[in-house]
Order: sequence, then structure tokens, then C-alpha cells
Amino acid sequence: MRNVLLPIATIWWREIIRFFRQRSRLFSAIAQPLVFWILIGSGLNASFQPAGVSGKSEYIEYFYPGIVVLVLLFTAIFATISVVNERREGFLQGVLVAPAPRWGIVLGQALGGTTLALLQGVLLLFIAPLTGIRFGLTSLLSTLGVMTLLAFGLTNLGLLIAWRMDSTQGFHAVMNLILIPIWLLSGAFFPSAGAPDWLAWVMKLNPLTYGVDAFRRSLYFDTVTTNGNMPTWTLSILVISLFCFLTYLGATLTASAETNKKHA
Repeated sequence: MRNVLLPIATIWWREIIRFFRQRSRLFSAIAQPLVFWILIGSGLNASFQPAGVSGKSEYIEYFYPGIVVLVLLFTAIFATISVVNERREGFLQGVLVAPAPRWGIVLGQALGGTTLALLQGVLLLFIAPLTGIRFGLTSLLSTLGVMTLLAFGLTNLGLLIAWRMDSTQGFHAVMNLILIPIWLLSGAFFPSAGAPDWLAWVMKLNPLTYGVDAFRRSLYFDTVTTNGNMPTWTLSILVISLFCFLTYLGATLTASAETNKKHA
């Protein structure tokens, strides 16, 4: 057991240490979504009432959960791009020849990225009261749980892509092509209630939609503030949990396949 846990903990801790040595990553991952939230949210606040949202919720409040998820997404990009750099620098090859299972190596990388995403996401929770959101201990704990699942799933999705890439330029291109549209069509920017039928179906098939909805429901845990046509909190948790499992499995299989390819 120690031969498995030690590599996982070592890789996880390495991600944490490297983050604190590159503090610009904190600014990059938080500043851009925060500016995006303030500018877009404030600009549309007086003219856009999200369709299907009950109550007098303002757009800047509606947009807030989506911005937190965007921070988690950006952190996944910054955390997993290290795989591409480490392969080029030779460090990853040294890790792969160690007597550690591939699933353990991927798990250590995923836990490192998840931890960093949570650290940055929690910072944004402190500004929730400024949007009018008030949550108690139950809401806070459920929100942190949903954030953990989202961070883990997005980090594994990043690893799934990063293990296949040989250049940082190609990695960024693929991530922007996949992750940004996934976020835009998750209900973070606009709800599915006011979208055309074909777009609403795309949003329903998007696993991140259920993560954003679970996060939004967790903030208001005992208050119905979302579209009644959206899935229940329990179903959303099940879908995002399945997303986490599948992306982790995919990242592990990809890492194993790439390793075997190098040795062939």
C-alpha cells in the first residue's frame, strides 16, 4: 500500500509546491474570470433577466456560479499543461519508469490540480455576499463538495488531452476549442430555458450543465431559484460523479497507452 500511496502523495505535493513558486498562476486564473464577471455581469445586469429564473435575481448574481466554475476550468488548464512541459523536459519519463501504477500517477496529478482549483475557487466564495447570496454551513459544505467534483472532473479532462499532446500551443488550441464551449453551454452564461430547442438539447447533453446547476442549487440549498425544468440536485450530482469517473478512467487509459507507445 505504501508503494502506491507514496507516489500519489509525492506528485500531489509537487503540484502544490510548484504552484506557490509560480504565484502568477493564481493571478491569471482568478483575475480574468473576475474581470469578465464584473464587466459582463454589470453591463447586462440592468437589461437581462435570465429566462426561467424565479424571483428577482439579478444577472450579476446569476452569473456568479458560472464565474466560479470558470476559475475551476482555468485552473485545470494551468495545472495540466505541466504534463506537456514535463514530457518535453524529461521529468515525466523518469516518473513513468518508477515502480508506480499509471492510475496512481494520474490520480496524484488529478488531486494536485483539484486542490489548487479548490484553493482558488474558495477565494471567490468570499465575495458571494456582495452579490446578495447568503448561505449557511449546510450550503457551504455542499458547495465545497460540488466544487471538488467539478475540479476533479475538469482536471482529469485536461489530463486526458494533455497526455496526447506534444506542444503547449497545440494543447491550448484544443483546450480552448473544447473547454470554453463546454462552459458557455453549461448554463453558466445563460439558462437553457430561453435558448432555441436544438441548443437547449445540446446543453442538456453537456455534463458540465449538471455541475453548474448543482453548484447553483448548493448556494441556495433550501431556496428554489433555478428553472423548474432543470434536473434535481441528486441527479446533477450523479451525472457529475459519472463525469469524474469517466474522465479519470480516460486519462488513466491514455497515460498507459502513451507509455506503451513510447516503449514499443
